[in-house]
Amino acid sequence: MTETSAKRESGRADKSRDGNVVSRLFGALSLFVRQILDEMRKVVRPTGPELVRYTTVVVVFVMVMMAMVSGFDLGFSKLISWAFTGTVI
Repeated sequence: MTETSAKRESGRADKSRDGNVVSRLFGALSLFVRQILDEMRKVVRPTGPELVRYTTVVVVFVMVMMAMVSGFDLGFSKLISWAFTGTVI
């Protein structure tokens, strides 16, 4: 750590102890909201066609996974039925 950054950090520590609890709370909340707004400005929102494409991909993927899990479930239930009863239902 450089001398400048060490002084800066010690200054912050001293500053955080100054003031009453309420002013520190509102200062912290204000900083939090400012940071949220700064991050929200960086967000890139999808266009309409991109949104439709992404939604379609997700829905198709979920349907494929549901079909796979249903197939495995049906197969395993038939296998277990055959193993315990000797007949496939």
